[in-house]
Amino acid sequence: MKLEDCRSNPQTADDVQRGNRAWWSDNPMTYDWHGDITLEPGTREWFGEVDRRFVEASRPYLTSQRPFDRIMPSDLHGQQVLEIGCGMGLHSLELARRGAHVHAVDLTDVAVEATRSRMKEFGMDAEVQCADAEALPYDNQTFDLVWSWGVIHHSARTTRIVREIARVLKPHGAARLMVYNREGRIARLMLLRHYLLGGEFISRTPDETLWRWTDGYSARYYHKEQFDDLARGFFEEVSSVVLGQEADVVPLPHRVRPMIASRLSDQRKLAIASRAGGFLFLTASKPLS
Repeated sequence: MKLEDCRSNPQTADDVQRGNRAWWSDNPMTYDWHGDITLEPGTREWFGEVDRRFVEASRPYLTSQRPFDRIMPSDLHGQQVLEIGCGMGLHSLELARRGAHVHAVDLTDVAVEATRSRMKEFGMDAEVQCADAEALPYDNQTFDLVWSWGVIHHSARTTRIVREIARVLKPHGAARLMVYNREGRIARLMLLRHYLLGGEFISRTPDETLWRWTDGYSARYYHKEQFDDLARGFFEEVSSVVLGQEADVVPLPHRVRPMIASRLSDQRKLAIASRAGGFLFLTASKPLS
């Protein structure tokens, strides 16, 4: 049962978190959409193929020369950095390669073990543990940076996570967080296809339709001003931008999408993604006491 069924099958937030843990344990984010990666999971070669798929899909939207260099600080030497929702460990690895002392948490043991294996395979260090970000196992003012990519909107109580992020950041620290964009082209197309044309408006709200057709046990989509306002409850300085990927720029089947995308300049792609992208990328600093 997913979260959209809660009206007829009420669940507590703890029930939702248990559902999240089970769903992501069974469906780890490997980017193997069609089951065609034949390499042994957990090997250096397997991680390399998973990374290639993700990083190539992020060009030029998130990546220019090195992975995520459009959005991730280039020099983190000596900084204590926390990643929330480490998944298969790609972002933790890139943070470590930039010099950070990396700590990472995830709701599932599957992700924790994968990230530990990855860091060992690539000769990097990170302290990785299983934890619920709604109650982070760290002291106040521990980190210089908290990073989370596409995770906290899946939680039962996202606001609690933002509060926890503010708590564990140092006074000069910053958070960089991505959540799904309610105004993005993909969200709009899902609503057109399933909510309107598919008739789900009869029995579901628009948000319930988005949850139903999105990966994960539960998922929220935020309007830009809505997520900015949430963050302002815990941070003095907040700003966000819209980001996207090729599917946002050319919303066609994946087999024909590259043919159309190849005709667009990088500048044009970035301009479209900045308006129609499916990601809200928020930077917050100066945690409120």
